[in-house]
Amino acid sequence: MPVRRSAAALTAASAVLCVAAVPAATAAPTPSPTPSPSAALPAGLYGTKDPAYDGVWRQSLALLAQDAVETVPAERAVGWLTGQQCQNGGFASYRADVSEPCDAKTVLDTNATAAAVQALHALGGHRDAVDKGLGWLESVQNEDGGWSYNPGTPSDANSTSVVIGAFAAAGARPGEVRPDSGKSPFDALVTFALPCSDASGGGAFAYQPDEAGKLLANGDATAAAVLAGLGRGMVVSGTEPDGSPATCQTPAKSTAEQSARNGAAYLAETLAKTGHLDSPPMPGADDPAPQPDFGNTADAVVALSAAGHGDKADRSARWLAENSAAWAQQAGPAAYAQLILAAHAHGDDPRDFGGADLVRQLNATGPEPVSTTAAPAPKTKGDAGEEGKGGDSAGIWWMVGAGVAAGAGIGILLSGRRKHKQP
Repeated sequence: MPVRRSAAALTAASAVLCVAAVPAATAAPTPSPTPSPSAALPAGLYGTKDPAYDGVWRQSLALLAQDAVETVPAERAVGWLTGQQCQNGGFASYRADVSEPCDAKTVLDTNATAAAVQALHALGGHRDAVDKGLGWLESVQNEDGGWSYNPGTPSDANSTSVVIGAFAAAGARPGEVRPDSGKSPFDALVTFALPCSDASGGGAFAYQPDEAGKLLANGDATAAAVLAGLGRGMVVSGTEPDGSPATCQTPAKSTAEQSARNGAAYLAETLAKTGHLDSPPMPGADDPAPQPDFGNTADAVVALSAAGHGDKADRSARWLAENSAAWAQQAGPAAYAQLILAAHAHGDDPRDFGGADLVRQLNATGPEPVSTTAAPAPKTKGDAGEEGKGGDSAGIWWMVGAGVAAGAGIGILLSGRRKHKQP
C-alpha cells in the first residue's frame, strides 16, 4: 500500500533520510533514482525508475489495477513478478539477479510478498506461488498476531493490514492465522487504533506507538486498517452505502470491524476539511507547510467506499481527478494504479478521470498488454462484486502502508513502503 503510503515508510524513510536525505507519496514530488545506463531494467517491469525499494510492490499494484479494469497484462510482466519469488515463498522488495538463489542475506519484505500474493491470485493460474507466499507470511507472523515490514521487528498497522488482505483475497481466513500465542491478526490490528476520546485523532490508526508508547493518528495507516478491519481487499468495486453513521463510537468491546468503522469516520472528518490528506514537509524543504498527499488520499477514497461512505469521498475523488496528473506522471505505475483503484472503488470511470485515461497511462509504463477492453460505463455505487470477503471471529476478514515521514518524494520509491533495515 505506498505514492501509496507508508508509514511503513516511516522506518524506511528514516533509514533512507538519515543516510542520504529523502522518501514517499504526495505533492511536489522529489524524483526517485533513475538507473544508470549500465543497469538496464528488465523488459517486463513497469516504470523506469530504480526498482530497488519498490519493484515488486509497484509491479503488483499495476497488475492488480489492470485486472480490475479487465486489462490482460503481458506474459512477461507477470513472469517478471513470479520470477522475483524466493524458494521459500517470500519476496524481497527487488532482486536484480534472480539467477542467484535467495539466502540468509536476502532481505525479505512482507508488504511486497502480500501485494504479490494479491496480484497473482487476482490474475489466476498461480495457486502454487500464492500458497507459498501465504506460507512464508504465516511463518514470519509476530506473537502479537501482526506483521512487521521486514521480519524480526515489531508489528505495524500497515504491514499487518496488507498481510491480512493477502490471506483474505486468496480465500483464506486471516482470523485463523495465529502464532503460538494464539493471537490473531485482528487482535494486533486493534492495538493501533486511537480511542474516540483522543482529541487529536479519535478513531484513527497509528503506524506504531512512538518511543513513549503514544499512538499518533496516521492517515496512511488508517486507510490501510479500515480495509483490513472491514474484510476488504485492495480492489473494491463501487460499494453501496450501508446506512451506518460516519461517527466514532466506543463499544463495550473493541472489534476490528468497529475500529475500522471508527477509522472511516476519522477519514471522513479529515477529508471534509480540504478534500485531501496531507503529509509533513520533507526535512530541509523550503516550504514548512504540510503538502497534499495524493497517494494516501486515493487510498482513503478506497477505504471510505469500502465502508459504505463513498459520498464522504466525493470531494476527494473530484480533487484527485483535478489535481493528480502531474504527481502520477512523475511517480509512475504505482501512482496510476492507486488512482485507478480509487476511481474503480468510488464508481468513477478510470478511463475518463478528470479527462485522463488512467488505464492507457498505466499501460504505457510497461510492456503492451495482451488485450484491453473497450471503455466500460462507470460502475454505480451499488454495482459491487468484490471477491475475497471474509471475517474474523467478529464477522470480519481482510486488508492493505512514509506517510508521516515522507512527502511525495522518492514517492514511488516506496510506493509507500520500501527500503528497510535487515532483520
